[in-house]
Formats: sequence, C-alpha cells, structure tokens
Amino acid sequence: MLVPVKWLEEYVTLSMDTKEFADQMTMSGSKVEEVRNWGENLEKLVIGKILSIQPHPNADKLVVTHLDIGEEKPLQIVTGATNIKEGDTVPVALEGTTLPNGVTIVGEDLRGEASQGMMCSHDELGITKNLIPESMKDGIWILDEKTPGSRFIDALPAVDQIIEFEITSNRPDCMSVIGIAREAAATVGETLKVPAITLEEAGTDWTDTASVRIDDPEGCRRYVARKVENIVIRQSPQWLQQRLMQAGVRPINNVVDVTNYVMLEMGQPLHAFDAAIVARQSIVVRRAKPDETTKTLDGTLRKLNDQMTLITDSEKVLGIAGVMGGENSEVTTETRAIILESACFNADRIRKTSQQLGLRTEASARFEKGQDPELSLMAANRACQLLEELEAGQVCPGVIDVYPQPATPRENTLRPHRVNALLGTDLKVSEMVEILHALEIKAHEADELIHITVPTFRDDLVQEADFIEEIGRIYGYDKIKATLMTGDIMVGGLSHRQKMEEVLKRTMSGLGCYEAATYSFVSPSGVDLIRLPEDSFKRDFVRLLNPLGDETSVMRTTLLPNMMEVLRRNVSRSVPAGSFYEIGQVFYGQLDEAKAVLPLEVKELVMGIYGEGNDFFVLKGMLIHLFKTLGLASPDFERESNHPTFHPGRCANIYVGDQLMGTLGEIHPLVAANYDMDDVRVFVAEINGDAVLAMAKIDPLYKPLPRYPAVVRDLAVVVDKMLSVQTIEILIRRQAGELLEDCRLFDVYQGAQVGENQKSVAYTLTFRHNERTLKDKEVNQCYDAVVSSLKKELNAVLRA
Repeated sequence: MLVPVKWLEEYVTLSMDTKEFADQMTMSGSKVEEVRNWGENLEKLVIGKILSIQPHPNADKLVVTHLDIGEEKPLQIVTGATNIKEGDTVPVALEGTTLPNGVTIVGEDLRGEASQGMMCSHDELGITKNLIPESMKDGIWILDEKTPGSRFIDALPAVDQIIEFEITSNRPDCMSVIGIAREAAATVGETLKVPAITLEEAGTDWTDTASVRIDDPEGCRRYVARKVENIVIRQSPQWLQQRLMQAGVRPINNVVDVTNYVMLEMGQPLHAFDAAIVARQSIVVRRAKPDETTKTLDGTLRKLNDQMTLITDSEKVLGIAGVMGGENSEVTTETRAIILESACFNADRIRKTSQQLGLRTEASARFEKGQDPELSLMAANRACQLLEELEAGQVCPGVIDVYPQPATPRENTLRPHRVNALLGTDLKVSEMVEILHALEIKAHEADELIHITVPTFRDDLVQEADFIEEIGRIYGYDKIKATLMTGDIMVGGLSHRQKMEEVLKRTMSGLGCYEAATYSFVSPSGVDLIRLPEDSFKRDFVRLLNPLGDETSVMRTTLLPNMMEVLRRNVSRSVPAGSFYEIGQVFYGQLDEAKAVLPLEVKELVMGIYGEGNDFFVLKGMLIHLFKTLGLASPDFERESNHPTFHPGRCANIYVGDQLMGTLGEIHPLVAANYDMDDVRVFVAEINGDAVLAMAKIDPLYKPLPRYPAVVRDLAVVVDKMLSVQTIEILIRRQAGELLEDCRLFDVYQGAQVGENQKSVAYTLTFRHNERTLKDKEVNQCYDAVVSSLKKELNAVLRA
C-alpha cells in the first residue's frame, strides 16, 4: 500500500519527520517496507505558458515556441512535441537544471534556432510510464492553468514522500489512506480527522424508476447504487492526477479517477456504469450460468462458471462482481449519466473468481481480503461529493441500498488482570480503555471487566488475546521490560539424531562438499530419468491433491533425481568440478483400507561429484571417512551390476556388518544422457540416512598404545582375476581371528608370470596380542589357517 505523506496529513497531524514516523508505525504493527522521495530534483523547474508556436524554418518535425516564464523577455524553446497548443501551461526546465533521469539541460542551437530550455514530459520528471495518463504518454505534461514563472513544486504537490506499507491479509481496513491514518493517530497520539460528506442533490428521485435485486445473497451482502446526471468527461484536475500517480494508479478521466480516489482513500472499490446502457435502469446481482461469457474492460472475452457473481441488467452482463466491469457498460466521452456501484461481495468468491480468470485488479485485491459492508453507502456518497466538487456531474436524489442482513458489531469482554499478566505490564484499566478508543473500538469498564463493542471494519478481532495484542502494540512493545520466565522451565537441546546430523553436515563440508536443498515436491518423470524399473516401489508416490503443476505433483521417493538436477545445473553453467550432498526426507505411501495413514518418511543421504580429480575412489574415500567420523564400523563394498541407474561395472553396494546401507557408483551413460551430461563422468552415492544416524556414535573411545611387539607376515596368492580383493580380505580377517591387528593390500599384479585370467594379490598381515608377546607357533597357526581357507574356498595358490 503506497501512502503519500501529504495525503495522510489531511487526516492526522504528524509532528515528526517521516523516518521517525515510519519507525513508530513499524513498532506498532504497521510494517513500513520503504520510504520513497517523489519529485526529487524538481526545485528549479518553473511554470511556462506557451505564447506562440511557429514552424521551424529548417526542420519539418520541429517547432519554435515562445513561453512566458514570468520574465520580461519570452523564453524560446525548440521542440518536437505534437500535443501542445498556444495557451497551454507546461513545466519548463531552464538551462543548468538536472532532471530526475540524470539529464542536464544546456542551451543549444537546433538547426539554427536557439533553444533556451526544455518543456518536460511526465517520464522526464521521473514518473514511470504505467502511471502516465494515456493522453500524455508520448507528449509534454499539460498542466491546469497556473501562474507563469511560479515554481513547479509550488504549483502542484509534485514533491512528497511516499510510504510503502506491508498490509497483512487479516487487516483489509488498512488498505486505505484513512485506515493507515487511523493506525497513525493511535500510534502518535493524535485525533483522526475524517472528511465531512455533504451533497447538493438536484432533480427528481431516480429510485422511482430504477431497481436493484440481489439474486445471489451468498455472493453479495450489500449493494448501494446512486445516479449522477449531466456528466462531463474530461481530465481530472492536477491535484487528483498527482495523488493517484503517487499512490501507484494511472489517471484515466474525472469519473474513473474519482472512483479510484475513493477506493484508495476509504478502501471501498467503486464502479461506474454508463446509465444509458443499463436496460430499464434495473440491476440484478446473480450467479453466472455455466459457460456464460462476457467481454471485460480490458477487451478480453471471459468464460465464466456458476461459482462467479455477475452484475447484470434485465438483458445482459454488465460486469464481473468485484473484479472488473464489462466493456459494454464502460464510461466514455459520450456518457451523460452514470450509475455508481458501491457493494460488498463475498471474499472467498472474489478470490476464486480472480484466480480462475487469471485477472487480478485493485478492486479484487481488496474484496478478496474482506470488506466492511457498513462502508458501502459512505463511499458512494463520498464519490458523489467529489464529482460535484469537480463539476463533473449532478447527483440525483435517492439511494438504492439493498442490505438484507445488516452487520451487527460483536460484543466481547476483556479481563484487565489478564492483559497485564500476558504483557508483563502494570497498565491501569483507564489506560487500556483509552488505547482501545484510539483504535475506534468502543470500550467501558463494568463489573471488573472491560466490555467491548468491535467495529465492523475490524473483523480480525475475535477473542480476548486479540484485544490484548492491540493494547500491547499501541502501548509499545519497546516499553515492556524483558523478564525471565518463572516456574518449571524445560531446557531445550538437540536430540542425539540431530547432533549426529550436525556432525554429518560439518564432515561433508570439511570434505569440500556443498549442501544442496531441493524441493520435496517433484515430477513423477524423475524416476524415469534415472531408469527405475516399472515395478520399483519408488514409483508408489504420495500424490498431491491440488498441485501447482505436474512438475511438483508428487512427493519424492528418492533424492537421486534431485541431485542429478543439481549436478546438471552446475555442468550447464560451465562449473568445471563439483561436490555436493543433500540429506532430506523421502516419502512412501502406506495403504490401509481401514483408515488413512500418513506417508512413511525416511531420511536419505545422497552425495554427488564430477569433474577433474573426482572419481569412484574419491567418493568411496569420502564415504569411508564419513562413516569413521560418525563412529560406524568400516563399511564393506560388494560389487553391484544390476542397478539400472549406475554403470554395471562401476557400482557397489555398501554394507556395515550385514546391513545394506546404500549404493555408490558411476552414473549409467543413459542416465547421464537424460540429464544432458553425456561427456561428463558423474559419481553418486545414495545412503540410508536413518540407518547412518541411528548407528552413529561419536563418544570418544581411547585405546592405549601397544606395549608388546607386533609380528608381520607377507602373504601373496594367485587367484582368478575376476575375484574381488574385498572377498579375499573378508576371508583373511575371519580366519586369522582376534590376533590379526591389520590386513593391508600392497600389491596387485597381472602378467605372464601368473598365467592367463589370473592375478597376484599381496597383503601385509600384522599380528599382535595386547597382554603378551606372541610366539611364532601361534602366528604360524593363524597364517596356515588363512592359507588353507584361501585354497579351499577361493582356489587360491600360494605364490612363492
């Protein structure tokens, strides 16, 4: 909500600078987003009156003008503008003036004629194009009659400060200048000044031959209609145009500008129909028929449904209620009488209509938050008053006001001791009542309670806590002393799993990985891209009932597609190498015919690397280091050749003991191609995060230095070249028993000396006893048991 300060000061006195006022408003709950300066660098502009316009002797598209700027000698300016005429009053920038767009005016000859300044357009004075009146969009700013030579900023409110407020959805009453003024008055301790409304009606009562009928009471709570005759359509006066532009609304003509002005001032959207178009002067508010159509003011043909409310006459649709009027009833230069609509429409209905039509307007933005029905008549009369003051028309006697169920203010009570208990204050009852009165909330004390009558424009005040909040924010949260809680206080802290997750994240960051955070809502096609089989349980998605689109229509069952998207995005942006991880929830549907069961949520860890220096063994080493840091047993890796996502020869399952922890490997070329990474080798690990966090234990375990010497033996065996060294190592550790302290691979050889399809594998075995020195006999027994098992189970041959 954009609020010009000078406009606001018409309703409340502000005896402080704008920044201080903005800070106070933010502290009282009306958050200020920004304070803008409107009309900077305009101090040197003057008002000029065009005395003559003559063709340029040396240029077909230029003219030579002479202007009265209050000096003895007229000012000569050469221009190419086509929307000026003799007698027009315009803003003039003299030589040396720097305009808001950064241009400095210098005197120069244009095709042999001196130009001593520049007549300015809206755009050149810093007004954005979407706010410029259509008639002046590409031309000079034509002003109302002003005194030549006077300062531009004195002639109209061109310089002001604009405050942008963030209006929350529960405070539609603040979507107006008067609404903000009401908050400001309570905040700074001033009195709200509401404009007095008086009308000079003339003519016959039009309600004798007109009618309004509400056939959709659910969609329309109140409908007020007034008629204005002898309409003269023209541009609004300068002050009105300026106010609208400063508030972010483009001026159109005097009638439309008045309706927009009242909407901004009071918060009530209005609409004007050309009275000659309304058949029999009869208005009917009804639901749309299925597949009914109408063309709105923007020239678009809209297809409607029976959940939308329409404004019609006895023959045709006049507009979509609360959203936009119809093209057929638009006010034009030929309009001689208007019917002014001021209504209160159903908030939910307007919001859904706006969404379904993809049409959001200033009116719909207000109606969809909820309007005070008591405001309708007041706003209609205010608009009629302004039309009379602008000599735009004559208001007819009579008001049609259809209001089947008038709003009644809610009654409530407030316990004073509860206010002080919750806020930690020591306020008197009279102070509480005074604060409520400042917010125009009626209140009085009786029977040790504060009895409250809630105004109809404060629909957000429902329960006692709401009134306590109102008192607290106006009193000032900064005045409330900070105190410690009393009573039994539970000390918060991280659970074991949360602590382990923090260790995991620190470890991954220490390994050079960036953490990724991706959406849980994904596209079901993601599992197709990673080539999961049709019968995979990861295709049993939890589907959203009302998704934003197919790309976010299901809950993810694996983090692999998300990680592949992260890697693809970095590759596409020419990042040469990258290491990433993500730990997050995946979701599996649970079917229970007897009752609805929440999805099963499982924590998953995924790691992904690519680029120079990154390969399978780097990823494997990172995983081993992570497990070691988290206190898990050293993982075992078993070849996996059937996983459709991974390269069949470069993939392994990860085990800790007998528990499968996940899979790591190089991404299958077909999967890489699906993500446009054909030329990049990508390595990914998918880990059961729940299992890792459950097994993690980082309590320090101290092991004393060995007191007795170790016995070292080397073992070299010839085996089938397809046999994994891990299989050999597992067998060695099992057969060597507790005396084996370490088993380290130090050589793998293939060649003529070991035969075709064979390889030589050599290990260093370290034996040690913690309480005594080992004897050769004991070591030989362990060594022989290992050799015997290798020969028997793996057909290994001891290499001499």
